[in-house]
Amino acid sequence: MDRNPFSEAEIAGRLSKVRTALAERQLDAAVFASPENIFYLTGLDHWGYFAPHLLIVPLDRRPVLVTRSMEKVTIENQVKAAEFRGHSDSETAADLAARMISELGLTGKRIGLEHWTSGLSHGLALKLEAQTDAQWSDISGLVDGMRRVKSAEEQVLMRRAAKVTDAAAGAAIAAISDGAAEQEVAAQCVAAMIRAGGHAPGFGPFIRPARRLGEEHTTWGDGIYRAGEPVFVELSGCISRYHAPLGRVIRIGSIKDEDAAMAEVTAKAFDAVVKALKPGVKARDVYAAWQGVADKAGLSHYRRHHCGYLVGIGQPPSWTGGNSVTGLRHDSDLEIETGMSFHILSWLMGTGRGDHFVSNTVLLTDAGAEVLTRTPAGSIVR
Repeated sequence: MDRNPFSEAEIAGRLSKVRTALAERQLDAAVFASPENIFYLTGLDHWGYFAPHLLIVPLDRRPVLVTRSMEKVTIENQVKAAEFRGHSDSETAADLAARMISELGLTGKRIGLEHWTSGLSHGLALKLEAQTDAQWSDISGLVDGMRRVKSAEEQVLMRRAAKVTDAAAGAAIAAISDGAAEQEVAAQCVAAMIRAGGHAPGFGPFIRPARRLGEEHTTWGDGIYRAGEPVFVELSGCISRYHAPLGRVIRIGSIKDEDAAMAEVTAKAFDAVVKALKPGVKARDVYAAWQGVADKAGLSHYRRHHCGYLVGIGQPPSWTGGNSVTGLRHDSDLEIETGMSFHILSWLMGTGRGDHFVSNTVLLTDAGAEVLTRTPAGSIVR
């Protein structure tokens, strides 16, 4: 990326909300370490997040972004809402951040820190706190909660990502056949993703034969697809870190009657979830809508850990928005809001009565739930 995907007003509004939330918690500043949240607050989109980034946000001064010195050009090109301070590789981000906290007049002040993020190792957090005279408190989830509802600018990116998803899925499906190499199918998928204008996704695409279905987060190998064995496809296009995943099961040659019947059930269950997505309802009620269809189909023994999860910003190695999943679970009190976007999964694999799976990205708009990914579902036979 060579530019910030967000308007200056969008970034300013987000920072204002953060400062309001900090003031409500009686904090004087915060240090954010989550790559997803730093991207959300600055628009910085690059591969440098493998090294720590620490965004210091005071209540009354310009934010300061601390990371390796070598990222100077990228940050100056992309980030307008924060000052850059780079550290050499002979010290850590914590060393420089501690000095910046002092320079910003935050010594002895109340400062929030994200504890629950893969962007902040235990050692780095200890080093930062040891070098800083401050009253620290955990603010994990503060920005994550704000990210749940997508703004108009974000919804545009979600829609663009969905178009990339459909292009990539279409190419993958078209390439699957008896005798097709797993690498060739993946190559066609990734090429289509890039040609459609997509950026590198958080992870995936996941394309693998049914014998490896249980390997949740593995993808293609060096095998050959053969007639009679289904192929699992789950992938997402990406535009400026926004993702719109989908999933399909592809049959080669023919489909069993029981699988075709299960495809109808998964479709009904998916539609029930879309219908249940309304502002004010709880996530557990959305899951109950999915489970109700399964129960009526004689699958009351079958349970899932969720029927979907929130999706949007994703940094490698994930498109779930961080190192956790905010799922539509049977026990979740999460309140559904307009502007939320979901990867909805209707998964009925291993039921003993047939197998099928379909998933799509769904955005809850003022007009209702809208399915963004349009790749044909149902029984797909190649």
